[in-house]
Amino acid sequence: MANFSFRRLAVVAPYAPNWREARSAIGAPELLKDAVEAATLAEAVADCTLVVGTGTLTYRKPEQPVVALPLLAPLVSQELARGGRVALVFGAEKHGLTREDLSYCHLLVEIPTDTRQPSMNLGQAVAVCLYELATRVNSAGDAGVEAPTCQTGGERPNAEAGLPAAPSGRLELLAGVVEEAMRAAGYSPKTMQAANRHDLRLLLRRLSLGERDMRRILGLFRRILWRMKSAPTCDRKPE
Repeated sequence: MANFSFRRLAVVAPYAPNWREARSAIGAPELLKDAVEAATLAEAVADCTLVVGTGTLTYRKPEQPVVALPLLAPLVSQELARGGRVALVFGAEKHGLTREDLSYCHLLVEIPTDTRQPSMNLGQAVAVCLYELATRVNSAGDAGVEAPTCQTGGERPNAEAGLPAAPSGRLELLAGVVEEAMRAAGYSPKTMQAANRHDLRLLLRRLSLGERDMRRILGLFRRILWRMKSAPTCDRKPE
């Protein structure tokens, strides 16, 4: 990160309490000192309007748009130009990002590698990604990296052109209200609620809602939920 002028680091659920004192390259200790410690990935990316996950497609079926690394820079530039904030998310060294982690991501970026060796060391993957962004994104130093450190190019769709998308934390708020309304309506059995939550999270990110549209939908579901909760109940014999 220090090599390529990226300064904002978030670490999710770090393993050891003394991780800030870990040995680092010359000129980089400040990154660990100033890093944000988050309990969950949702917390780490709450204020980000474009969350980009990283990983290989060799052993996974992507559930979000996939973009090759050389095509990521224009999307990042567009998001920054309209006032958004971008997070590039890396998983643990051994297993990378989980399916649950990726549900918080708008895109999945893939580093083109030889098919005979698709997996990369975490440090190497970070260096390659940051080099690509630092050399191709305008004001790369402002891009930041939030990390625990299909569209293939073109403009990322947004219902409110010229404005940043709703931050991830706001989408989680909306997802929570929609999920509560689904439970109140008896939408599906309890055993399906976790799967519904996962799919809903992905859907809201695919829609790329702006803040104004997000507020409208949130108000709509809150009104529906209020009416459902306040409606009189009656006993009805089975037919």
